Amino acid sequence: MTAVPTPDMNALWMPFTANRQFKADPRLLVAAEGMYYTSHDGRQVLDGCAGLWCVNAGHGRRPIVEAVQRQVAELDYAPGFQMGHPAAFTLAERLVGLTEGKMGQVFFTNSGSESVDTALKIALAYHRVRGEGSRTRLIGRERGYHGVGFGGLSVGGIGPNRKLFGPLLPGVDHLPHTHNLEHNAFSKGQPAWGAHLADELERIVALHDASTIAAVIVEPMAGSTGVLMPPQGYLQRLREICDKYGILLIFDEVITGFGRLGAPFAFQRLGVVPDLMTTAKGITNGTVPMGAVFCRPGIYEAFMSGPESAIELMHGYTYSGHPLACAAGLATLDIYAEEKLLTRALELEGYFGESLHSLRGQPNVIDIRNLGLVGAVELSSRDGKPGARAYDVFLECYRRGVMVRYTGETIAVSPPLIVERQHIDQLVGTLGEVLRSVA
Repeated sequence: MTAVPTPDMNALWMPFTANRQFKADPRLLVAAEGMYYTSHDGRQVLDGCAGLWCVNAGHGRRPIVEAVQRQVAELDYAPGFQMGHPAAFTLAERLVGLTEGKMGQVFFTNSGSESVDTALKIALAYHRVRGEGSRTRLIGRERGYHGVGFGGLSVGGIGPNRKLFGPLLPGVDHLPHTHNLEHNAFSKGQPAWGAHLADELERIVALHDASTIAAVIVEPMAGSTGVLMPPQGYLQRLREICDKYGILLIFDEVITGFGRLGAPFAFQRLGVVPDLMTTAKGITNGTVPMGAVFCRPGIYEAFMSGPESAIELMHGYTYSGHPLACAAGLATLDIYAEEKLLTRALELEGYFGESLHSLRGQPNVIDIRNLGLVGAVELSSRDGKPGARAYDVFLECYRRGVMVRYTGETIAVSPPLIVERQHIDQLVGTLGEVLRSVA
């Protein structure tokens, strides 16, 4: 493919990007197919992070493209308030089916951030309709990432994401994070140390009283903060404490949903069922923005009281259950089923993990961790320049034809679920070469 001219860049304020740095040396993607992007300068770049944790079935899948084309020609938009269209109900039924009876309903959103804010609002409203309106407090976790809405930022625990925006929502507390290199460095799968950190929820309950706490929200595997695996028994203990005090447990599965850990959802792989579950990203293979909040049986029913003509939940979005997103979602689920992609991470987990851990001993590597088809390589920081080394590794990998993610001093990899061993070899091999070349 020939090079594509670089457009004028001044008008666009890019999200989560060092704008001045990027615009001085842009990295533009102009096409994609299968496991590879094409860059604006005509190079093939291996996608080592499934776009932004979302392109689980690989790029340019014709069934999804054609489904969206058919849908836009037939029904381009339908309002979701007091109206509906068939595909939204069909997709909801199929999504619930993936949970094997553990979830009862889904509420459609347009992103992970909207899913989180929706789940938090459902949790607050659920307690209110049941006569426990004093339950207004929300509990997040340090280093948690729950999107960029005010609710998600408030329960999130990544300092740089929060510091520009003031005090955020009142009535929020945070559990400690579970990352500890002294005990868990170079763990494969769930680390053995750290389940006791869930008991910090008991301290928070004692401080605020359970009657004031609505929900606890955590990522089963914390992704955007640097891929932190849950310690063995940690999520089980959170579930026990929430049950003990009548607190709802919310899993943020925006990243882990749709096969990343070797099951449709992380709760199935990890053996802990939440009350509410947020999803997005892989629900449409990243092709059309969409998210969904899953509710366990009984939550939806709690709202179904009062006059039948009354709106039970005053919440929603103009594009909830958008016809194009539903078409993309149904086609995506077909591909997941036909190619058994929602469990494929289990087949490759061993090879992927061993390959990634072969980087132990490379310069500046202080930790490697993996689960399913997601992994992380954590680096030591340069004196006075936190994050600079990981950025240089990310940039050099891209120059050598492999796209990875960096966050802080961690390199994260999460390839599309169609990845083959040769792609893993290219990904890890290139990363190893770069680690040896970047001081």
